[in-house]
Amino acid sequence: MDSPKIGLLLLYLELYDKSMPQIRGEVEKFADTIRNEFIKRNVSVVLSPVCRIKPEFDEAVKNFEAEGVDIIVTLHLAYSPSLESYEALVSTDLPVVVLNTTPSYAFDNTTPEAEIMFNHGIHGLQDLCNLLKRNHKEYHIETGHWLKSDVIDRVASWARAAKMASKMKTSRIGILGMPFKGMGDFAVPFDELKKNIGINTIEFDLDDGRALAESISEKEILEEMEADRKRFITAGINEGTHYKSVRAGLALRKWIDQSDLDGFTVNFLSIRKDSPINVMPFLEIEKQMARGIGYAGEGDVLTAALSAALASGFEETSFTEMFCPDWKSNTIFLSHMGEMNISLTSSKPELIEKDFPYTDADNPAVASGLFKPGRAAIVNLAPAPDGGYALIIAKGEMIDISGEDMLKNSIHGWFRPDSGIEDFLTEFSMAGGTHHSVLCYTTEADIIKKFGKLMGWDTVLI
Repeated sequence: MDSPKIGLLLLYLELYDKSMPQIRGEVEKFADTIRNEFIKRNVSVVLSPVCRIKPEFDEAVKNFEAEGVDIIVTLHLAYSPSLESYEALVSTDLPVVVLNTTPSYAFDNTTPEAEIMFNHGIHGLQDLCNLLKRNHKEYHIETGHWLKSDVIDRVASWARAAKMASKMKTSRIGILGMPFKGMGDFAVPFDELKKNIGINTIEFDLDDGRALAESISEKEILEEMEADRKRFITAGINEGTHYKSVRAGLALRKWIDQSDLDGFTVNFLSIRKDSPINVMPFLEIEKQMARGIGYAGEGDVLTAALSAALASGFEETSFTEMFCPDWKSNTIFLSHMGEMNISLTSSKPELIEKDFPYTDADNPAVASGLFKPGRAAIVNLAPAPDGGYALIIAKGEMIDISGEDMLKNSIHGWFRPDSGIEDFLTEFSMAGGTHHSVLCYTTEADIIKKFGKLMGWDTVLI
């Protein structure tokens, strides 16, 4: 997983270089200290030169864009007049977080007067924030001492959220088949997804697909089957079913890799015997989610893009659906036909043959398992009125189970929302939540909330 990348913008006053050039070295030491604090937190840093006048700020922001940073973090090294810097920040599409900190922890009556020069950046920050606000540039601010508070952690979480937002806004999502007819909750035209979010939808080309399927060698199939025997319990799987599923899955894998996809979606009704991919590739879908590729079922491009974005920040991410409430245990049964991130099972998955009565395609192989226990969040991206979106986040936990597992041959797990299932189910549907969601194992749901804010979506935390 790639680390998020920030552009650390250093703000200063040209007058100080002219009148007190000797203090510049101390100021730059503090900038290096802050950069190193981010690096300790696995955040890459593109450090600007110390910027004082408009051309320097313009050049620094252009360089951040060229370097592909996810977010700009401002650091006032002293007072810096806003008219020198605000236009560069207003004109960029990059999000901005204002780091409100100073070198010294204490500044009281025992502090030497000379320390004023190194700790007075807050009024320059106030100057800049006023100009950003007046010019409709969204910004976020985190305040505290860099060493004696968690302010660097908070800014780093914005960087992680911004990385997910960058992925969402540039995602390449493949679709095999068309969206499931009649499913309206995730139905958004592809051109609107591109215009409003930035999602690029790549449709599976039948002719190219046939060429891909025909390019799969016997050697590739047998090697993948052997790898499956090490990864899964395979004693009960029919060899022919396994072979056909692997062959179809490898064709899907080549399409994903050659198309440089961040995520994809498959409508199972498009899988037929005469299709280029002629067995529903559940097994490969499960493997792709374990690789960090986003996925959603039934032609849902929107949720596949959400899954891809979240997977770029949280490795333990899976597509899921809420199937059945367990009122007695205050949990919700999560499942789907044959898709889960196969790295998230509580024990070694078992490869089984899945009945497939929906088309004339042969039965596929599926790696079945129970979602492991742990803190988690269900995340849902819901189309909203007037072309808007709502990001719905529910914190809770995936529970462990004991005793006989009558559902062991299925994709399954139980989620216990912190709010209780009655309130959760009510609030979820009052917010317009769709029936396709993403499950993230994390204790850091606040990062997902920040991701929603950076995307400009209404964010609902249940």
